[in-house]
Amino acid sequence: MFARDVRDGLSQPGQKQLPCQYFYDEVGSALFEAITVLPEYGLTRADARMIGQLAPELSGYLPRPAAVVELGSGSGTKTRLVLEALGGGERVNYFPIDLSASALAHCARELAAFAEVHPIEDLYLNGLRRAVCKRRHGQSMLVLFLGSTIGNFDRAAAQDFLRDVRACLMAGDALLLGTDLIKPLPHMITAYDDPAGVTAAFNLNLLARINRELDGDFVVRHFAHEARWNAEYRRVEMHLRSLRHQTAFIRAADLECEFREDETIWTESCHKFDAEEVVEMAAEAGFDCARQWIDEAWPFAESLLLA
Repeated sequence: MFARDVRDGLSQPGQKQLPCQYFYDEVGSALFEAITVLPEYGLTRADARMIGQLAPELSGYLPRPAAVVELGSGSGTKTRLVLEALGGGERVNYFPIDLSASALAHCARELAAFAEVHPIEDLYLNGLRRAVCKRRHGQSMLVLFLGSTIGNFDRAAAQDFLRDVRACLMAGDALLLGTDLIKPLPHMITAYDDPAGVTAAFNLNLLARINRELDGDFVVRHFAHEARWNAEYRRVEMHLRSLRHQTAFIRAADLECEFREDETIWTESCHKFDAEEVVEMAAEAGFDCARQWIDEAWPFAESLLLA
């Protein structure tokens, strides 16, 4: 799948692209963890503050026993408070879903004391369907989609994704959705282009991963990280810009790819939202917004959506 997606993305006749899901190998996951503690990247801290504030309220919306499914769990560091709140002294069934085996292993180790952890190495929706099949009779289900990962989808795809999640759930189940809100432009750009260059290393590691796993021959230093604000679509875009005319060959994808000087590979979109827009998207997908918490220090919303 990796080789196919790389071949398809780099063969685009216009803008070359690579799917952002492939950022997260072992190196990429470690770099992202470093990004989350950078002073310029307030999103993760806002997310954590909101989780700390709202976790005690969740049991009022979801009857016990409850199962928790986390889409893109990473190491699950923010999830402990949710598991404790829903468990009420009992161990909750927890299904972390991620493409990184190392992140899932870390998640299982760290949260085993608070939940019965059932790691699922898969894509979001495939993993959710597998988790739903394992729910016990009478269990309610809470799906976590935190950190504004929904912002990686364009708006139409985000709407479709919410509908697909809703289709997997029963009435009374819930989705806790994190969304990063629009804020002053300098804050949004530096969050994705920090002075220390950690985000640049994270972006460039995608080419290094292609070299390692697909027998590519990218000269990584001949590309530069670039973050842009697209006002029309209200998103920050991450690109890898070719610093010279060059050619790369990816053997496992059977692809030779030519780059003009200053041509870019589009690697990620990070859409930003208005709080009311999230409520409207949820309603369109078949959810009611039961509660919305907004962080003021770094505008960020957590929305509890009931199926």
